[in-house]
Parts: sequence; C-alpha cells; structure tokens
Amino acid sequence: MGKRKIWEKLLSSERLGAGKAPGTAERTAFQQDYDRIVFTSAFRRLKDKTQVFPLSKSDYVRTRLTHSLEASCVGRSLGAVVGREIIARHGLQHVESGDFGAIVAAACLAHDIGNPPFGHAGEDAIREWFRHSGLLERHDFSPAQKSDFERYEGNAQGFRIVSRLQSPANPGGLQLSSAVLATFTKYPRPSHLDVELDGKSGKKFGFFQQDAEAFRQVACATGLVERVPNNAWRRHPLAFLVEVADDTCYLIVDLEDAARLGFVPYKDAECLLADLAGNTISGGRLDRLHDPKERLEYLRAKAIGCLLESAAAVFLENEESILSGSFDDELLENSPIAHPLQAILKLAKETIYTARPALEIETAGFEVLGALLGLFTHAVEARAGHARFTTRERMLLKLLPTQFLGHDGEPDADPYVRLLQVADFVAGMTDSYAVDTYRKLKGVDLPV
Repeated sequence: MGKRKIWEKLLSSERLGAGKAPGTAERTAFQQDYDRIVFTSAFRRLKDKTQVFPLSKSDYVRTRLTHSLEASCVGRSLGAVVGREIIARHGLQHVESGDFGAIVAAACLAHDIGNPPFGHAGEDAIREWFRHSGLLERHDFSPAQKSDFERYEGNAQGFRIVSRLQSPANPGGLQLSSAVLATFTKYPRPSHLDVELDGKSGKKFGFFQQDAEAFRQVACATGLVERVPNNAWRRHPLAFLVEVADDTCYLIVDLEDAARLGFVPYKDAECLLADLAGNTISGGRLDRLHDPKERLEYLRAKAIGCLLESAAAVFLENEESILSGSFDDELLENSPIAHPLQAILKLAKETIYTARPALEIETAGFEVLGALLGLFTHAVEARAGHARFTTRERMLLKLLPTQFLGHDGEPDADPYVRLLQVADFVAGMTDSYAVDTYRKLKGVDLPV
C-alpha cells in the first residue's frame, strides 16, 4: 500500500459505534470530536485534578484542565506543520493541514482525562491497593483481567471514559472518530501479553480487557500495524505528536510553575529555558523585560516554539520508519535539543516532583484512595454474596451512583466488571471530592 493510501486510512473519520461521519467544511468530524470532549463532565473535572502540585492554594498553578488546554494548543500547531508537509509529499486529496492539527488537538485535549485523583501517585495507589487487597485471588480472573488491576493505568482509563463511560447509552460512548481515538492511544496494547514488547509504546497499556474489542475496531479502521495479531499494535503516527505536546507542556510549564512557587530560583529557570530556546531569543526584547515573571513567560514561549520546530523535523525525517512501525522512540530524544531538555528533566526530578508539599499530599492520597476502594469494593462484594452484607455496606451501596452498577441497579454479576466499575467511580473523583468523601465516610468531617 502506498503512503498516500496509508495516510488516508490513518485519517479515518469513521466513528466508533456510529459509522462514517464526514462532518462539514465549516466543522469537520475532528473538530466535532474536540467539542464533544470539551462538553464532557470528565473533562470539566480536570479543573480539580493534580498536575504537579496537589490541592494548591495558588490561583496561578496549572491543573490537569489548564495543562490539557495548553497541550491541545501546542498539538494543533505541531499537527498542522507536519500535516502541511505530508499533504505536499503524497498528494493527499480532500485533506487539509488543519485536519492533522484538529486530530492531534482533540487527542491532546483528552490525553489526561483518565487520570485518577493525586496524579501519577493516584495510579500507584490504585495498583497497590488491588495487589494487596486479596480480592483478585477470590475470583477466577484470567491473567489479563488480573493484570488490568495490578498494573492499573490512567491511559487505559482515559480510553474507557471516551469510548464507554461518557454517553454510556451510545455504542462507542462519545463516538469519536477512529483517527482521534487511535492518536489518543499512546500505548496500543493490553495490560497482559505472553511476551513483553520493547520500544516506548510497549511500556504501558492503553485499554482494559472489557474495552479491547472497541480498540480492535479503531485499529482496523485506521490500519494500525499489528505487533501481536489482533491484540497489540504499533502507534498511530500522530500519537508521537501528542507525546511531544504533552512532554513540552509539562516540562516547560512545570518549570515555570515551580519558579512562581519558589521551588526553583528564577535565574536557574531562565538559564534552562534560554539553553533550550537557543538562538531564537531576541536579546533586545529580553533586555527590555525586567519583571522575572515576564522574562520567564517570554523564554517559555520561545522554548516551546523551538521544541515544536525540532519535533516536526524529526518526525518528517523519520516518516517512513514511523509508518512502518520500526520507529518507536520519543521524537525529542532524537533531536538536537535533547541535551538541554534532559537538563530540565533532571532538575524536575530532583527538585520539582519531590517538593515537600507535593510529596505530603500524594502520600496522603494512598490512604484516601485505598480507603475509598476498600469501602466500596467490600460493599459490592458483600451484596454479590461474597461477604456478610451489613447495614453499613447497604448504606455505602446507596452512595454508589447507579452508573457504576449493573443494569438492574445491583452490583454487576461479573466480578471483573464489578470491581472495574468501583475503580471507575474512585478514579473519576477530583482531588477535593476524594478527600471530602474520605473524611465524611471515615467520620472525620460530619455534615452539620
């Protein structure tokens, strides 16, 4: 198959669960996808989900919501730059560079939608609780089902949200286009395989067993390259651009936030961003800026522009190997700016991500999420007949929204689905709501 045909299939507007949806010239299918994500409750809840500094009192610090919006802006620009060259190279018909940008922007917008409370520490808390709860040993789970809980992953939860949990009455959930869903999925594999996969896209997983068939449909519609027949695939090429947009925003912007909060000296942050921006900095413009915040904002913008230019060049240089699936690395690691970028990452790991306020609240998150999982899983398990169903369990079951129960308002008869639905409920909470619910259920904070 020629590259033109490959790209046409990769840009499929076929909607999961709804078939072809061409859209209009004024509002394409991919722009509709962006809008559908914006109007979801799961996206709105990102306003109170941790980026780096949980439950911050500062009105300046980014949340997952602002991070996702910034990443989508970066992704749109990057996608359009790459798309313009791809269209020219292969003579794509009825496609515009803006379509590439819209696909990447929509995928970026949703890329963190599956994150539980307390950021990546929340994922660790959920994994750890299931590993030590003893629940997984009570049921005859397949290795793949058991692995879904033991290796719990926010990326897989994100695919589950957009393809099932939001608009649950629809087959395919939000019924996003296959191009956007495939671009969203940075790790197109299940949690368990008989042989582990190498490369960046094999390190984590992108869908739970209950959602595997939905992803197979997406992979088929976009023509993703198979790694394990009908079970694992190579990345959609545009997923590499989503990764760049995410990494660019969280590294550069986290540095800016850390300087504003006093965890990193402004001068240190300036030097790191200046190294990254290189010769794109206008000395005269920078010299006219005296406020440290303004200087940092200027350097941040220049650094992001430099990163996008570099990432686009690496993508286009490696287009053939990306399409074949033989390229499976981070674009920015293969660019000339990899060294200054590593310097920022080193500082972030040593200073920003280990800042005491972040560590204190993330550690408390283990207690909060573990307790909530324990309370609600014991309630649904007791109702299903695996433990004595007490008055307290009956009350807890009433507190569990019906969307996280079976069709009859009772816990699902399938234990795998039953536990997955409790994880859906807890993972969907905001940071503040999780803390508030924990305090109330533990009797620490009673309503007056």
